[in-house]
Amino acid sequence: MKGFFLGLVLGSFLAMLAAAQPKAATSAQHPVITIEQVNKWETELSNWGRWGKDDERGSLNLITPQKQVQAAKLVKDGVTVTLAHFASLEKAEDNFNFGPTKHEMFGVDPKTHIPRFALDMISFGIHDGTNSHMDALCHYRLQRDGQWVVFNGHPQELDEKGCKADGIDRMGPGIFTRGILVDIPLMRGVDYLEPGTPIYPEDLEAWEKYAHVKISSGDAVFVRTGRWARREKVGPWNVGRQAAGLDASTMPWFKQRDISVLGGDGVNDVQPSGVQGQGEAAGRPVHTLTIAVLGVPLVDNAYLEDVAKECAKRKRWEFLTTAQFMRIPGGTATPFNGLATF
Repeated sequence: MKGFFLGLVLGSFLAMLAAAQPKAATSAQHPVITIEQVNKWETELSNWGRWGKDDERGSLNLITPQKQVQAAKLVKDGVTVTLAHFASLEKAEDNFNFGPTKHEMFGVDPKTHIPRFALDMISFGIHDGTNSHMDALCHYRLQRDGQWVVFNGHPQELDEKGCKADGIDRMGPGIFTRGILVDIPLMRGVDYLEPGTPIYPEDLEAWEKYAHVKISSGDAVFVRTGRWARREKVGPWNVGRQAAGLDASTMPWFKQRDISVLGGDGVNDVQPSGVQGQGEAAGRPVHTLTIAVLGVPLVDNAYLEDVAKECAKRKRWEFLTTAQFMRIPGGTATPFNGLATF
């Protein structure tokens, strides 16, 4: 009899514990998104013309002087961690997709193999699958009246020197704003999400309740899936084809919250996207809608493990985030050397 009551109490406790955990949304609960729906959002969610017909900064305009002052007040402890992961020098399934990463010394003595001076050169693909980078607003495009256009309706004019409009050099010096970490694995009690796991609007709202934070205008939002934790445990895999990430249905939600920057530790889009249809917008709807429609620059491959630990330690998922842009003329992106300061 004693064992029976002990089992009953233990079972009740476990049931209560399970009920306390936020329930993960599943794809079975959501209607299939078609390319026709994505095309509708291209018009309904548009920020074209919002900051003037000549604007090339997009949502970075939301980082106002007042927003920057508010963000500065988030610094309490003086602790800073990086949000950046540099392109790996070793070839793997998730990198070298746009050329190899090379680090070479200048003036190496051919006999001793020792450099005469501490001078070096490094080359890498900015959009490499292991390199943290921020996409410029010319990186994704839409078709309008038979022509390809980028954010704000500028013609996509590409040549050997890069983008004629919406290049990274036209987006300002950098960012200084409130950063928000959305740590879905932490909320679900796991180390990382498995590749192909979608994140839905209700997951984002559940996170706000869990973390007691409200995402608002001008925020830079970083969504952790645990990509780097999984890579460390099981090794590299093709993140461009199989990755946990945001479902396309989150785009109206982010439009409503009016964020300035969106980042993730993978490619941001859940892969495969789940969108029925063909083309860029079907394969990468989050990229298409944020960059070309909302004018929100995306940070791909952000390193979010250190900031996740610092946030969990403090039970505070907001911080000052800063990054300086490499203003490459006509550049399609900048290396993202972001910092989070508490």
